[in-house]
Amino acid sequence: MRTEQNLTRLDRVFARLDREPERPAHIDVPKMSRHRIALLVATLAFYLAIVWLVVVTSWLVRLDWQVMFFRPYQQWPEIHAFLDYYVVLGQRGPTAVMVAAWLGWRSWRQHTLRPLLTLGASLLLLNMTVGAAKLGMGRLGPHYATTIGSNEMGMGGDIFPSGHTANAVVTWGILAYLASTPRARRWLSAASAVVSLGVGLTTVYLGTHWLSDVLLGWTSGLLVMLALPWCEPLIARAEVAIFAWRDRRRERRSGTLPVPAAPVAVPVSVVTNGAAGTAASSQDEAVARRETSTAARPARAPVYLAPGPHTTRSERTPVTPVGSRRPPHSDRAPGVPQPRRPAP
Repeated sequence: MRTEQNLTRLDRVFARLDREPERPAHIDVPKMSRHRIALLVATLAFYLAIVWLVVVTSWLVRLDWQVMFFRPYQQWPEIHAFLDYYVVLGQRGPTAVMVAAWLGWRSWRQHTLRPLLTLGASLLLLNMTVGAAKLGMGRLGPHYATTIGSNEMGMGGDIFPSGHTANAVVTWGILAYLASTPRARRWLSAASAVVSLGVGLTTVYLGTHWLSDVLLGWTSGLLVMLALPWCEPLIARAEVAIFAWRDRRRERRSGTLPVPAAPVAVPVSVVTNGAAGTAASSQDEAVARRETSTAARPARAPVYLAPGPHTTRSERTPVTPVGSRRPPHSDRAPGVPQPRRPAP
């Protein structure tokens, strides 16, 4: 009786995942086009404009103070508990783990390390640029402000630009950057923009950042995403180096090195004209058969002779066996043939 195994939905999913596709050869890698360079220059100009407006204590700083005195967390306290959890979507640790898990699955399915290496390169650029700006400008947050109406710059703070906002732009924007189709890229770009916008406004609602901090955080994250294609050649070289290191490590563990195959002698037949060519070819075939039979014949065991001088069979003296009735032949000389007697 034949029994069939009932597969659950989870078993079918894992069975589907076991059929890994080959590494795609047409991975769409974004390039630094003129349009992208123009957006990068415009975003950089907007970044410098925000910094300048805060440094000179312009209308943007006055708007920051007005929003702070409005205290949004007191105006709408019913959403405070939800936004406390929502702001986690901008924290570097939890978001990096979630996105790295998804990109790790994609790396396994596509047989490439590019998704994970791109995420690492984007987070490295983010930490370098945003961290340097935070420490360089040293602005204090709304909860630690000392003088009303001042820009609070150079006071030892680290909230300008907003790290939560910039991290949300980069971490969720990397999914759109690595999308495989234009439609998926558009949908993921819109989703990452909504998430990062919500994270930035949540920090303003909670009072942890000024409004100008959020504006500069959005701009910082967008600069990282626009400059990421410049890192693609370095990412490709890093992937090749990692795979080469993995192959060397496997060979070292197995302890086997690739041995070149010995050349095989192939008989070459020479085609000639006339009977001479036919005779030569038949002779070559006979030699080849003789060599093949000689090679296939098992080797004989070595013969061990007793020590001492050895004589040939014709030089030995005939010996009459012991107990024989035939008289000894003393007239026979060793090695001399005797005449045959005539038959009676």
